[in-house]
Amino acid sequence: MDHEKPAACVLDASTYVGFWILKGLLNRGYTVHAAIQMKGSETDIVKKIKEMERVEERLSVFSADILDYHSILVALKGCSALFCCLDCPDGYDDLIVDLEVRGAINVVEACAQTDSMQKIVFTSSLTAAIWRENICSQTDVDERFWSDQDFCRKMKLWYALAKTLSEQAAWALAMDRMLNMVSVNAGLVVGPAVAQQNPCSTMSYLKGAAEMFENGVLAVVDVKFLADVHIRAFEDSSTIGRYFCFNQIVHTEEEAVKLVETLSPLLSSQPKYECQGSEAYAERLRTKKLNKLVEGTA
Repeated sequence: MDHEKPAACVLDASTYVGFWILKGLLNRGYTVHAAIQMKGSETDIVKKIKEMERVEERLSVFSADILDYHSILVALKGCSALFCCLDCPDGYDDLIVDLEVRGAINVVEACAQTDSMQKIVFTSSLTAAIWRENICSQTDVDERFWSDQDFCRKMKLWYALAKTLSEQAAWALAMDRMLNMVSVNAGLVVGPAVAQQNPCSTMSYLKGAAEMFENGVLAVVDVKFLADVHIRAFEDSSTIGRYFCFNQIVHTEEEAVKLVETLSPLLSSQPKYECQGSEAYAERLRTKKLNKLVEGTA
C-alpha cells in the first residue's frame, strides 16, 4: 500500500529534474525529503516546493549544502533512496566542475553513513559519455563510453567535464563503500517551462551542439519520462550500472528546427550546422538497457 512505501530523498529538489522526480515520487505514494540548496533569492521551483509542503503531509523540505556533510545527513535520515540531481543554476565553468565533484563525493559518503539507504539513483548526462577526439569513428555509443577529460578541457566543455568527473567520483566511492547505485545519463532535458526554469543548464548542455548533431549524439528527453525512469531504476531490484535515457535523437534539419522552437527564446534562430551532403545523420546512441528497464517495469 502507498503508506508502506519507503521514504526517499531528492537532492537537489530545486533543480528542474529534481522537482519532477519529487512530483513523481509523491504521485506514487512515497514520503519525500526535498533537500534544497538555498542560493540567493527563491526560484519559482523553490516557491512551488514550499507551497506543496504546506498541503502535502508526505513532503518535508530540508535546507542542504552539498559541501556541508552534516546537512546532507540530516536530509537523508530515515530514507531508503537518494535521487541525486546535482546542477548549477548559474551555468558551468572550471571552478564549478570541482564544486560538483566534491559535492558528489560528499553526498555518496553521507549515504554510506545512513543505515536505511537501499539505493542511490544518480542523475548524470549523456555528455559524460559522448565527447572525444574521434567521436565520428564510433559506430555505436552506449553505457560503456566515457567522455575524454582532456578533450573536454581543451574545448572548454565544462558541463560535460563536470558530469563526467562527478559521476566517475560517485561510482568510485559507491563501489568502495559497497553501495547500491545506478546512474541515469540523460539527454538534453525538455519539458514544461524548461527555457524559463532551466536556462543555464540547457545552454551549458548545448555547448558543441553542432558537433553533437553532426555525429548523431544530440538527444533529447522529456522531463516527465526522465523522472519516471529514475523511479523505475529505484524500484526495479535488477537495475545495475549506467542507463542512457532519451526519447529522440535529433538527426535531421527538421528535427533541429523543432528543437530550437521548443527551447525558445533561449535559441532565437536555427543553429548554423554547416551541413554537407545528406540532411540526416547516423544515430550512434544505443539504449538497450533503458528499453529493457522500461519494458520490464511497464
